[in-house]
Amino acid sequence: MARQLDYHTIFEIFSRFAEAEAEPKGELDHTNAYTLVVAVALSAQATDAGVNKATAKLFQIADTPQKMLDLGLEGLTEHIKTIGLFRQKAKNVMKLSEILVRDYGGEVPSSRAALQSLPGVGRKTANVVLNMWWGMPAQAVDTHIFRFGNRSGVCPGKDVVAVERAIEDQIPAEFQRHAHHWMILHGRYTCKARKPLCGTCLIRDLCEFEEKNL
Repeated sequence: MARQLDYHTIFEIFSRFAEAEAEPKGELDHTNAYTLVVAVALSAQATDAGVNKATAKLFQIADTPQKMLDLGLEGLTEHIKTIGLFRQKAKNVMKLSEILVRDYGGEVPSSRAALQSLPGVGRKTANVVLNMWWGMPAQAVDTHIFRFGNRSGVCPGKDVVAVERAIEDQIPAEFQRHAHHWMILHGRYTCKARKPLCGTCLIRDLCEFEEKNL
């Protein structure tokens, strides 16, 4: 775990991220808040590309909770069978769809607590939905952010909760909305787990990673 970087260094890091890509986007395909919830829930232990492939036809016929219920468990399972843990995920999607229809008039609630009450929706999923759909500066810490935060010193922490708190405490307010997307994309394509691309990294001179090769 790297030491916590200071304010000025973190400000420069995110200034560079913003200059390189002012409006970073998540890579899960969706058309509304409901399909976003489903896509993120399906993405646990799966790649975004794999989820997008499985949901391409699914969301054409089931883009609301009621349409998903009409499709049924077997129909949903057939669409997502290429995704890891698909049977349990299918059950969760059907249960959360039922709850949305019964308790929320078919609409996705916009609070973290309400989202986390849905089957298969944890804090990370809730934060992704709050950020991507409602623009809330919620921080969804995945493996990429955890690795990058601890390697670089931007937001080190012993667990995902500590890293999430470090992001909220350390990253300047003007970068909070897009912070988790910048870090996910940087961790996915540059600060990789096995062979980080330090030689072409745009923040290599600011990073605390001891094994970087300049």
